[in-house]
Amino acid sequence: MPNIPEIKGEFPDITVVSSDDRSLGSSLEPLYAPFSSIHWPSVRSSFGIALHMHQPTIPAETDDVRNARLISNLQHMMEHQHTGDNHNAPVFLNCYSRMSDIIRELAAAGQNPRVMLDYSGNLLWGFKQMGEGRVLDNLALVTCDKKYYAHVEWLGTTWSHAVASSTPIPDIKLHVLAWRKHFASIFGKEALKRVKGFSAPEMHLPIHPDVCYEYLKALNECGYQWLMVQEHTIENMDGSGIRRPHFPHRLIARNSKGDVQEMTVLIKTQGSDTKLVAQMQPYYEAKTLSPQEYAGIVIPAYVAQIGDGENGGVMMNEFPPGYRQAFAEIGREGTVAMNGSEYLEFIYGLGAQEKKFIPVQPRGQKRIWDTVGSALGPGACDHAIDEIKKSDPGFNLDKGSWTSDRDWVKGYESVLDPINQLSARFHQVFDPAKVSTANPKYKNALLYLLLSQTSCFRYWGEGLWTEYAREICRRGFDTLA
Repeated sequence: MPNIPEIKGEFPDITVVSSDDRSLGSSLEPLYAPFSSIHWPSVRSSFGIALHMHQPTIPAETDDVRNARLISNLQHMMEHQHTGDNHNAPVFLNCYSRMSDIIRELAAAGQNPRVMLDYSGNLLWGFKQMGEGRVLDNLALVTCDKKYYAHVEWLGTTWSHAVASSTPIPDIKLHVLAWRKHFASIFGKEALKRVKGFSAPEMHLPIHPDVCYEYLKALNECGYQWLMVQEHTIENMDGSGIRRPHFPHRLIARNSKGDVQEMTVLIKTQGSDTKLVAQMQPYYEAKTLSPQEYAGIVIPAYVAQIGDGENGGVMMNEFPPGYRQAFAEIGREGTVAMNGSEYLEFIYGLGAQEKKFIPVQPRGQKRIWDTVGSALGPGACDHAIDEIKKSDPGFNLDKGSWTSDRDWVKGYESVLDPINQLSARFHQVFDPAKVSTANPKYKNALLYLLLSQTSCFRYWGEGLWTEYAREICRRGFDTLA
């Protein structure tokens, strides 16, 4: 018999068979502006902040990785607080819950707070696994009550914090759908309808045209209406840098055959630095901006920023007082706070049209398309990339994220090879059109497949973390045996 330790706790509701399940889509109707108390005619500029939260799932209930049950890394930290920075675990747990308390406190005081929340599926599952369902209960207070619709917006993500470029293409949509199904199982389908924006793990945007096309195709098919992107991961269609980052753009994804997917993007400016969010930099930057003509109309600028919601002393300690101080002076006119969908609904109401937003593409694609020329067809982009690398061996497609020096593929072959093999075997065994969500073999295999692709297993380099990934892959293969 295969050696597969049992799954600890309630199994996450992540199985979706019909990829066109409309019940998992987002509403096309305005859902944020109608609840807003902002005085629209008096808005000069705006900003929004998002908090990213994640903890990976690891085989670490005991030190024997091969026989350990899957637990949240947060639980592992809680149980080993004497090791490294694990003493921060109780503070992290509070950070995952505290925005509900802060939002309700400020709203009760007559203030107008805003926040966007991005939680990985691993983390949401981990709360229940470790007996901390109270965190979900607290978050539900500001997620499911109409009183807080204008204040809190959830952003979707991949279920297991998978980075697109190092995730097998057939699995990207599985991650996106799994997160939506899991979120709905916790907070309800009405709450899911309000999840219109997508936050990519590590702020990564695939550069390879065929991968980016499939990525945007999956997001569109799953009901997303906008994506947050890092400023330096995109370029204008002529290859130049972004000149108007405080206004929405239109991301164009074209594949080797010439097929096109598009999506509205809001641009996160500057690099990754939790200080920017902790010290409310987007608000103070927005105060320096005024309405400008854009896409044929005059609209206020929007400064967007995202940061880890728990990592680092500035987020753990400085963010709550900085957030409260800022919203003590932020009103309903002048420079205001808006979540992403609220801002887009606001400017659409002013007459903005997506087709008039500046078109952009992933950074580096201009060079690829110049090489492709008119020779469209299967494999055209791969051929062009090979040609570019002959003259420029340093040309790289795997670094489009919050930091330009992080490569998500090179050097991780010991993990990516078994991940790719597991993915291929999974899709050989299961026909999506015929598989039953009640099939325990499918449910377990899907879980191991998604868990194996967590970015943390590459982010931390060779060692224990890659051992975790290989062990999860082994269990996945055993499940499929």
